[in-house]
This record gives sequence, C-alpha cells and structure tokens, in this order.
Amino acid sequence: MTAPNRTMVLAIILACYLMIIVDISVIITALPDIHSALDFSSAGLSWVQNAYALTFGGLLLLGARAGDILGRRRVFIAGVALFTAMSLLAGLAQSPGWLLAARALQGIGAAIAAPSTLALLTVTFREGTERTRAVAWYSAVAGGGGSLGLVLGGVLTDWVSWRAGLFINVPIGLALIALAPRYLPETERKPGRFDFAGAAFSTLGMSAVVYGFVRAASSGWGDRLTVASFAAGVALVAAFVITESRAEQPITPLRLFASRERSGAYAARVLVVSGMYAMFFFLSQYFQGASGFSPLQAGAAFLPMTLLVFAMVQVVPRVAPRVGNARLLTIGLILALAGMTWLSQLEDGTPYFPQIALPLLLLGAGMGTALTPLTSAGIAGVAPGDAGAASGLVNTAHQLGGALGISVLVTVFTAAGGDGDAHALAHGVASALTGSVVFIALALLVVIAVIARPDRAGEGAPAPA
Repeated sequence: MTAPNRTMVLAIILACYLMIIVDISVIITALPDIHSALDFSSAGLSWVQNAYALTFGGLLLLGARAGDILGRRRVFIAGVALFTAMSLLAGLAQSPGWLLAARALQGIGAAIAAPSTLALLTVTFREGTERTRAVAWYSAVAGGGGSLGLVLGGVLTDWVSWRAGLFINVPIGLALIALAPRYLPETERKPGRFDFAGAAFSTLGMSAVVYGFVRAASSGWGDRLTVASFAAGVALVAAFVITESRAEQPITPLRLFASRERSGAYAARVLVVSGMYAMFFFLSQYFQGASGFSPLQAGAAFLPMTLLVFAMVQVVPRVAPRVGNARLLTIGLILALAGMTWLSQLEDGTPYFPQIALPLLLLGAGMGTALTPLTSAGIAGVAPGDAGAASGLVNTAHQLGGALGISVLVTVFTAAGGDGDAHALAHGVASALTGSVVFIALALLVVIAVIARPDRAGEGAPAPA
C-alpha cells in the first residue's frame, strides 16, 4: 500500500471541516434578512442555528461508529454528499419549516462526515511534531471557521442573497466527493453494531434541554412545557449514560472519560464554544441593529479576530513544546476572558475602534492559543480503535456548546428586554455577552482544576505537544 499524500489528505480534511464549521455561522449575519424573508419569530430564529447544531452534535458519535464499522473514507464521502444535497435544499427554502428541516438534515450529513476528518488526521500523521502541526491547523479551522463564516456570510448576503451562503457549499462538496477516493486512505472495516438507542437518547436529550431554554425565553421558566422539556432532557441524558454503560458496543465508550485530561477537555470545550458562538450570534445582531452596519460591514468587523486565530497556527506548535499544553491552554483562556469581559461593556453608540476591535483581537489571540492544546487534550492517549469515538466526542462537545450557549443566552437577552429599540438591543446584547464571560470563566476553572492538575498515577497528565 502506497503512503498517502499527506498534504492532500490534510487539505481535504481541512476543506471539509471548514465547510462544516463555516455553515454554523455563515447564516448568522443573514439572520435579520431571514427573519423578514421567512417571517421567523425572534425566539424561533435561534432554531436556524440549533436545528443544525443539535442533529450535528447529537449524531456525531453514531457517525464516528459508522466510520469504524464501514470504513472512514466511505462514510466521509456519504456524509459530504448528504450535506451538499441539503445545502442546496436549504438555499431553496420558502418557509421556516422547510429551512429548519433542511438545516437539520444538513446537520446529519455533517455528523456523518466530521468524525472521519479528525480520525483520518490521527491515523495519517505520526504522533509528535507532525501531528501537532496538523492538529494546529484543524484547531484553527474550529476556532477561526466560525468567525470566517460571519465574514463570508456578510459578503454574500450584502452582494447576492442570504441563500448564497448555503449554495456555496454545493461546488465545494462536489469537489470533495471527487477528490476523496483518490487521496484519502481507507481504514480497515471492523465488525460491530450500531448503537441506535444511544444515538437517539443523546440527540433527543440535548434537543429537549435546548428547547427548554428557548421556550423559557418566550414563555417563561414556570411554563409547563418549559419544565417538561427540562425534565425530559434530564431523563433522556440519564438513559443515554445507562445505555452506554450496558451496551456491548457503545457509541461513547465510557473508558474515554477515565482520563481526567480528556474529560476536562470535553467539558472545557463545551463551555468555551458556548461563550464564543453566543458572542457571534448576538454581536452580529448588535452591529446591524444598533450600529447600523450592513451585513457586509458586520461580517468584516470580525475579520481581525479571524486573521489572528489563523495566524496563531504558526506560533502555537513552536511554543507548545517549551510551554506545555496545559499552561498554553490556561494562557489562551485568560486572554479570551479578558477580551470577552471588555467586550461585554458595550452600549448603544459604542464605537467599533477601539472598544470593540481590540477586545475581538484579544479573543482571537486567546482562541488561537487555546484551541490547539484543547483539541490535543481531547484525543490524548487514545488507542487507534477509539480514535473515531474520541474525535466524535471532541466535535460533539463543540456542537453542543454552540447550541447550548445560544439557547441559554437567548433567555438572558430576552429577560434584559433586548427585543426593543436600538438602546434595548444594546442592553440585551451586553447582558448576553456577560453570560459569555461566565462561560469562559468556568472553562478556565475546569482547565486549572482538572487538566492542569497533575494526576497521581500519571494517567491523564497533559501529553507533551
């Protein structure tokens, strides 16, 4: 068997993952246009994001198992094909129900394809400097792809239409489908079973919890359906844990959580992404609703942060061996916390420079520094047989964070009266960004208490970059 062309493998993996991550945020700068074009309610608008993020996050672990059983290249191609077809369908949407259904199916396609990206990266690149650089690029896409999607969405919405942000996936997806059989290595197929019960419990449990938060924003915390949603969510998540502990071949082997480093990395990722994606969601609305920015200007406002996240790819692999993953992660989150705290002070009429631009630069530096060691910690010490499940958990934490952060802080935004005029919008956004500060502060506490703390037995200690 000939050695894979690592450059092309990395290029295909990054292109696919960038397309999937960008699709989470490319539509954010278009939300005001979608709101008026398809007659969404303010609370319902969050489901344009959550319909995608929940099916993506909830079915990622099943997608990872499919890669193990059927072969990761084969599953990768199938996922990209479904994602591409649903992108076309979403771009053609004529009603809220149509768009949300297509977005949910897009998420399923992403869930099938995404676990294979990190798993193929893990088995293609040798542990050490080679893999660290590959993971650094992967992490840059995870961190910078969201803000890049805001820029791209702003350009396309302003110059063409909100639909163009969805249509752009079609030629990219077709190119990936054509290139994958030629360059991606096929992994050995392993006999096994699909844990459909575990996938159903995890997806429905997360969806119920997120729906509870969105429902609370419109109907209040005492609403019967709100309470029922939270109760159902807790019960379903508990059923998921019980199912995984008893399943012969679980989609989430509970042994992956035996490492304190990995468990801490998953929890910290949920919290970090909760704060960041909520910031994208609300700050984009602030730019257009309170600052009078066009969609293009709103997207371009995130460009300095985006460029800095990708620039850190060149710096982190060189610094990590000397500083250590845990310390680098801590430094990155401290920078991000400082930037988010500063940004949460905005008001109606706050100028972009320096009160918004400089905090965004701090956030870019912090995320660019933190995400590589955070990703490395999530797959540290994993046996090759568990590579798909571990990469699925990394991506699940990312998508769960995106859905959870927006849904939780929508309730904060609504409670602060953010649905009113420009002044009320600014106050609501500032309140929501304060919630993002709390999320990142909690992530920092997890890193300090769990990841950076040495394990007595050495298991779970931060692996060297």
